[in-house]
Amino acid sequence: MCNDYEQHIRYAEYLRAVEEAGLKAAVHQGEADLPQADDIRIGDLGPVMRLDGDVVTLSPMTFGFPPPAGQGGKKKAAPVFNFRSEGRAFGESRRCLIPASAFFEFTGTKYPKAKHRFTLNAAPFLCIAGLWRDAAGKGETNQPPAFTMLTTAPGPDVAPIHNRQVVVLKPEDWRHWLHLSKPEAELLRPLPAGSLAVEQVRPGRD
Repeated sequence: MCNDYEQHIRYAEYLRAVEEAGLKAAVHQGEADLPQADDIRIGDLGPVMRLDGDVVTLSPMTFGFPPPAGQGGKKKAAPVFNFRSEGRAFGESRRCLIPASAFFEFTGTKYPKAKHRFTLNAAPFLCIAGLWRDAAGKGETNQPPAFTMLTTAPGPDVAPIHNRQVVVLKPEDWRHWLHLSKPEAELLRPLPAGSLAVEQVRPGRD
């Protein structure tokens, strides 16, 4: 599952793509709201696109919903960084987009594992469908919100690498996910063959 992605999107590029997708970007934001990162991993902060009225705002959020506190001496669960989309309705959910220049998947059983980089063809960058929520719990009011990525069955571009994949949305569907103006089944599905380009950026250990 995707636990690592790349953010090398320039703000001017982001603004142009948002406008072409039929959305309005917040006028008070700039390059500092879209910080560059080679790797954003679970627990890291990443910029997330969410609706604020009819405007799209970039908000820094933590990658992964915090798990519920352990009970009865049980070990604390891991953060929820991927969330299965099939069979669920998201009309009452806080929907968001995670902008990324690429996302990574890993293969192999030994460390370091082989690292594969996926990008969206014919687009300046990609957005992953996600959900977000405020930090919860006593004493956490100053904590940033958190986000998780939605997953689906692997499409033909991802299946040779992994048995699940994050939901990658083409720019024309960004507004449909934020406003939920299309049925979930039409949005939360893998893209056709040839939509994603993949390259191995690190070999694994034999």
